[in-house]
Amino acid sequence: MNRKRKLTCETFNIKKQRGDAKGSTSSLNGSPSPYPDFTEDPQGAVPYLCALFPRKLFNDTFPPLFLRHQLYSLIQDRTAVDRLLSSLQQKGELCLIQAGFDSDTFLVVMDKDLRRTSLASCDGGSRAQIVSKFLESGLFSPSKISYGREEMMQKNRFSDGEITQLVRAGLLTVRDAGSWWLSVPGAGKFTRHFIKGRKAILSQINRSRYKEVLLTDLSTRKAPPSLRLGMEYHIHDIIGAGLVDCVPTASGILLRLSDT
Repeated sequence: MNRKRKLTCETFNIKKQRGDAKGSTSSLNGSPSPYPDFTEDPQGAVPYLCALFPRKLFNDTFPPLFLRHQLYSLIQDRTAVDRLLSSLQQKGELCLIQAGFDSDTFLVVMDKDLRRTSLASCDGGSRAQIVSKFLESGLFSPSKISYGREEMMQKNRFSDGEITQLVRAGLLTVRDAGSWWLSVPGAGKFTRHFIKGRKAILSQINRSRYKEVLLTDLSTRKAPPSLRLGMEYHIHDIIGAGLVDCVPTASGILLRLSDT
């Protein structure tokens, strides 16, 4: 594994939680949090996180999205999160995108936004026709995260050339020989901003005394230039990924770097 790939994989590593209170501000009811608790209304967390996405950063050419584990920072019951996402997938409202770093890291994007930006990114031409064919075919489904050669070529009559065009358009990425992950066109730019932002916010906490900081203090800090996705966006990331422990105190929730 080369150095760049190794760094990316380490950055996206999500720790297994030792208990809900370690990775969710929602479970610390005795301490004030600057963020809402969606435990009683899980579905409200989806548009909330989508609204945090900085669409202007991508000139509105990239769909608002977030990572699945960010929901864990807003909803105490992880089973409820998984149940919610499965339900919305089956209804055709959202897609789960394998981020390509480990088997547990998924991007969450609304189906209508993925369709709109995928077509817009082609800017007409023959590739746009192939992308439209894929999105409008019976093959494409928000409940699917990958596609195999047999179902694409034999059952749905996509040629090798058309599959290649879908990969070049960024709507598919190679999973292995003969299968492809569903993807988001232009995801590379998002990934670069995400990695830089996560490293920057963890570095801020690491430089703090005892490697801990109050959530209310961190949330009101001016975001450094490397946090292009926004301070709150990254706070939900590091909490949901278990990179920090949430500790209740009289002064509020304390974020402490988790043991490695």
